[in-house]
Amino acid sequence: MEDRLHMDNGLVPQKIMSVRLQNSTLKEVKDQASNKQAQILEPKPEPSLEIKPEQDGMEHVGRDDPKALGEEPKQRRGSASGSEPAGDSDRGGGPIEHYHLHLSSCHECLELENSTIESVKFASAENIPDLPYDYSSSLESVADETSPAREGRRVNPTGKAPNILLYVGSNSQEALGRFHEVRSVLADCVDIDSYVLYHLLEDSALRDPWMDNCLLLVIATRESIPEDLYQKFMAYLSQGGKVLGLSSSFTFGGFQVTSKDALRKTVQNLVFSKADQSEVKLSVLSSGCRYQEGPVRLSPGGLQGHLENDDKDRMIVHVPFGTRGGEAVLCQVHLELPPSSDIVQAPEDFNLLKSSNFRRYEVLREILTTLGLSCDMKQVPALTPLYLLSAVEEIRDPLMRWLGKHVNSKGEIKSSQLSLRFVSSYVSEVEITPSCIPVVTNMEAFSSENFNLEIYRQNLQTKQLGKVILFAEVTPTTMHLLDGLMFQTPQEMGLIAIAARQTQGKGRGGNAWLSPVGCAVSTLLISIPLRSQLGQRIPFVQHLMSVAVVEAVRSIPKYQDINLRVKWPNDIYYSDLMKIGGVLVNSTLMGETFHILIGCGFNVTNSNPTICINDLITEYNKQHKAELKPLRADYLIARVVTVLEKLIEEFQDKGPNSVLPLYYRYWVHSGQQVHLGSTDGPKVSIVGLDDSGFLQVHQEGGEVVTVHPDGNSFDMLRNLILPKRR
Repeated sequence: MEDRLHMDNGLVPQKIMSVRLQNSTLKEVKDQASNKQAQILEPKPEPSLEIKPEQDGMEHVGRDDPKALGEEPKQRRGSASGSEPAGDSDRGGGPIEHYHLHLSSCHECLELENSTIESVKFASAENIPDLPYDYSSSLESVADETSPAREGRRVNPTGKAPNILLYVGSNSQEALGRFHEVRSVLADCVDIDSYVLYHLLEDSALRDPWMDNCLLLVIATRESIPEDLYQKFMAYLSQGGKVLGLSSSFTFGGFQVTSKDALRKTVQNLVFSKADQSEVKLSVLSSGCRYQEGPVRLSPGGLQGHLENDDKDRMIVHVPFGTRGGEAVLCQVHLELPPSSDIVQAPEDFNLLKSSNFRRYEVLREILTTLGLSCDMKQVPALTPLYLLSAVEEIRDPLMRWLGKHVNSKGEIKSSQLSLRFVSSYVSEVEITPSCIPVVTNMEAFSSENFNLEIYRQNLQTKQLGKVILFAEVTPTTMHLLDGLMFQTPQEMGLIAIAARQTQGKGRGGNAWLSPVGCAVSTLLISIPLRSQLGQRIPFVQHLMSVAVVEAVRSIPKYQDINLRVKWPNDIYYSDLMKIGGVLVNSTLMGETFHILIGCGFNVTNSNPTICINDLITEYNKQHKAELKPLRADYLIARVVTVLEKLIEEFQDKGPNSVLPLYYRYWVHSGQQVHLGSTDGPKVSIVGLDDSGFLQVHQEGGEVVTVHPDGNSFDMLRNLILPKRR
């Protein structure tokens, strides 16, 4: 059916199948069809939702009439079904009504077809034009517009189909690459479950009626725009259209794009003014052009951006057009390009762009929001079951025997946070909630693109830690998964919870932790005797975990120069520039033993919104002409747990001095001077960690002061140690 079948209330057909109907059902369908004409003569405020489309009727739609393919329904009061050409029709018109599913024998459908077929040239399956967007998506959006309650969809207040069209110039391989670049960055900003991004080709832009079904036109080409196409774009603006220009020659309203060679492919400081007049400062890659003001005044309170140089070159302008709300935001900085040494040669330029990557997305989202799009967080992915896995075969049977003794009559182990329900297999009908998660015990049923058990096994070289794995593709947070098990399981089982993605990731001080796919996310259970070296210095646990992450990467042969660092008290950094991961420790003292959950997340393959380990490897390869391979999350998690166990053993045997040299080798604070409390606070020099793992700072002419991690945080960008806000 090529997705052209539509039903009431925005429902989308998933499957068409034939069934045997009883005579009474067939009679009911025929009666409905014969009474339809009388119903149409009496328009109602809302179309009837009482029609019962039978599967046998579905099977006929489009089968007997080839004209159903490639055609868009004609809009009528009370109902809409019929033929209208994709390429020759006028898509303006009145309000959109509900669409009913009709049978091929329906009197109204036959009447409508007979009345229109003479005057309408239909598009058959063979001559459907190559449109800039898929009409199946347009039709799907009609259902969205008429059904605000449809789950997972947003209603477009404009009433238009949710199409974002991308024009990137002539049809060439280079233009296709640019399309993918622009599409990728926009997909990271908007909810792709609510918008569809299409490539607008030049001949389609001239030929096809795209304007009425376009929420945003993105123009991203340095090529000059042909005059006839330019007039099309201006006509779209005059109808109230929205345009985003990305390093494009497109302009209007007296504004001119002029080149400035000194700016071309250079990293510059941009001052961007938001709609609320607040400012964002960031490093950007200049296109080498700027805007010179014309006679048209800018929107009051509109978006603006200028370089922080003597000329204050104007790089972003927000220009209104016409009387129907048309507007454009035009940019001459490369907001669409990710930081890469392919476009900047100097390592310091790459670092500046990567440091501003989060703010680049902030600016893009502000622009898109101003132009009427929603940049809310994407729909939360559905939770998945846990799988109970073991890294060594010999632990499997004792584990299952232990479970058999500790689950309740329902096969559950409960904690204050959630219930784990142990099952041999999972069926999709079983509901998964944040408070009740099934755990599949049959290892043979397990497979995942994001976690390779064999890779994990080969790289886990521990005596106890990380031997028993609870793995989920999507889970609320790994920090809660072990709550009901942490005080009961034997130490030799070495529990670890691993997830490919978290929906409610936890950070320090109640902060949220974003956990997209590509981030290595885990919570490890360890037990530390109170009367031991580490038991007397529990704050060191977070330092040991942080340095274990760095050492796990930099101890790989040839990877020793990948610039991963630790930042006090619990962060993993790229150099001293930006955060790449963090550690969260929750400890509970029961009797003479600390039961400790160590949560850790660090970016491995996810480049956005900041940076990841594989980005550092890629840049290292380019700068040193090396061929280091990218790393996997499962591989690194196993190495981290292995390194951590060795560090704990050394600490327990010889105390803090056994691990501090390694910590200081990797930390970012050597010789660093910072302010306490505020930029006006006392200036101090960082000394190191004291015997308990707290930070020591020295004030000139004063004494050494200890700073506890539970009450303070480090603002690396401003060299401040700040009291933690509560």
